[in-house]
Amino acid sequence: MVKSSAVHRLRLVSGPEGLSFLLLMTCSVLKRTTSFDAVMPMGWIHGGLFIMYVVFLYLAWQQQRWTAKRAALFFLLAVLPTGGFFAERMLAKEERGEAPAKAEPVTV
Repeated sequence: MVKSSAVHRLRLVSGPEGLSFLLLMTCSVLKRTTSFDAVMPMGWIHGGLFIMYVVFLYLAWQQQRWTAKRAALFFLLAVLPTGGFFAERMLAKEERGEAPAKAEPVTV
């Protein structure tokens, strides 16, 4: 089981970040097709969640000693629509012990 508060925080922000991305895209379409315009507030919300995701990703990367490839995968998931949901699922499995946390080997 992953005993990392940084990984737990990353998992907790992954879902809302993914949802905010989808809502931002929906607001963008609605702005162009109707008189409804919520792009600015949704953009701020998504931007804040994305920054939190990146900060928590960096902290988890350092704390868990993930490889650069694994950290890049989680970053890629943050910029893909619905990717945040996949990141949350992967991190939840690690926390439950269903999937081993992939760490970089430590050389002494």
